[in-house]
Amino acid sequence: MSLGKRETDREGGGFVTEESRSKQLFFQSLPLLIENTQRKGSRMVGIPVILGGLLAILYLLYFLKQQWSRRHFPPGPFVFPIIGGLWRIRFGIKGDDKTLIKIGDEYGDIYTLWAGGIPMVFMNGFEAVKDGLTLDELSERLQSPFIKVLSKEKGIGFSNGHVWKQQRRIAQAAMRKLGVGKKSVESQIEAEVEQLIEVFSREKGQPFDPALPVTNLVCNVICALSFGHRFSLEDGNFKELIDAIEYIFKVGGTPFHILYELLPSLMDRLPGPHKKALHATEMVVSLAHEEIQRHKEQQSTHEPQDFIDFYLLEMEKEKMKHDPNSTYDEENLAQSIHDFFIGGTETSATTMKWAFILLANRREVQDKIIKEIEDVLGSASICYEDIRRLPFTNAVLHEIQRYRYSMLMGVGRQTTKDLKIRGYIIPKGTFVMPNLRSALLDPKHWKTPDEFNPNHFLDKDGHFVPRDEFLAFGAGTRSCLGKDLARMELFLVVTSLLREFRFQPPPGIQTLDEEPSMGLTLPPKHYKLCALPRYN
Repeated sequence: MSLGKRETDREGGGFVTEESRSKQLFFQSLPLLIENTQRKGSRMVGIPVILGGLLAILYLLYFLKQQWSRRHFPPGPFVFPIIGGLWRIRFGIKGDDKTLIKIGDEYGDIYTLWAGGIPMVFMNGFEAVKDGLTLDELSERLQSPFIKVLSKEKGIGFSNGHVWKQQRRIAQAAMRKLGVGKKSVESQIEAEVEQLIEVFSREKGQPFDPALPVTNLVCNVICALSFGHRFSLEDGNFKELIDAIEYIFKVGGTPFHILYELLPSLMDRLPGPHKKALHATEMVVSLAHEEIQRHKEQQSTHEPQDFIDFYLLEMEKEKMKHDPNSTYDEENLAQSIHDFFIGGTETSATTMKWAFILLANRREVQDKIIKEIEDVLGSASICYEDIRRLPFTNAVLHEIQRYRYSMLMGVGRQTTKDLKIRGYIIPKGTFVMPNLRSALLDPKHWKTPDEFNPNHFLDKDGHFVPRDEFLAFGAGTRSCLGKDLARMELFLVVTSLLREFRFQPPPGIQTLDEEPSMGLTLPPKHYKLCALPRYN
């Protein structure tokens, strides 16, 4: 019998087909299928969650282990994962030029600031800073990833060990021979000052920005010492040199620089300002190599006229000795010249820019310097030896360098072995930052640290008083190599210009801004001033 659907069972007097039976079984099993699917799905979702939780626990244990290993370090701001204590620089306290000093006020004169997992131990205040600068265990320069690429561990500024000892020795000998602090170099500075006076005179008392002319002066003095000649201000190589030096300092301390220090392998593969800064370094070294080649072709090394001549002569002597440990070579020579420009141009130019602002804002200080020069020297020409006869002028110049120190903190060091200091253990290879700025603003040693006060360097009778606390050029074996040149430049520039001009803010401006721009150096913000001729 055909019913269109084969009967398979009889129930309740009716027929149940195979199709209806299948439907019935499907709907009966549907809740069980849904339950099984949900269980499988939950297991699939749960696996990543469990793995993520395990990773979080492992990272937390690693973080706690790191914290435990840090217990012997000096105290400091709370350390977060990844960023360490860097949050404090930008968020906990306003990021100004005294942020690092304020952290020291809270945690003590020796504290630790963690950059990710890298500890940086800061020394604040005169006593701690001087101890740090003179300890044998802190005689080496910081060797961070960026600095290693920048310096290649050659030259004077950032080399260590035998390389540094030989390069510093020959640089000191060359400077003595070439007359740094003496008349021969003084005449070169005076020639640049005459150029600067001409530039100021052309402005005829109208507002102008003195930044570039001052930088040109400082850079050309280093060119004369290193290369034996100055550059025309219109020379393309000279302009490129100035731009390169400024850019290197511009990138220093930026997020790109910090990321390079933390993740050098990654940043080497990524474009950005850090790559342009490294290219700027290569440009300066390349220019030095060109000058070295020119000197070799001229063969004037037996009558040294400049640093390259002096160095090439020393290379010749060492070659005859067959000393296998000698580090006198063209790579170290080129890097040393690079270090002259990097270490001497920006800092000295920054100090002079501050000098103009501070004097323009203080007419009474200007008048007193002018009167002292006229009373002591009359119309005689000015030479560097006159600084001993001009105590007030000398005090003002020192106070400019103290009150507006050109750098954020100075140049970092690293421990050569485990160092125990004030109950803390600082392991070998740790970055240590003696904060020179904090020593120059230490309220324990300066009567009015946050005010411009030449009396810091004068006794009650008006005589100049040198101060041990004046650490603008550092101390110990790593003190600034060019300090005599910097002092000579500042004295001759300021006194020579004040003989010709009076500085004052532009019309309508009461005082020029004395807040610095933030960076590795602390130059003033862009400004204009008027240099009014004192004589028609």
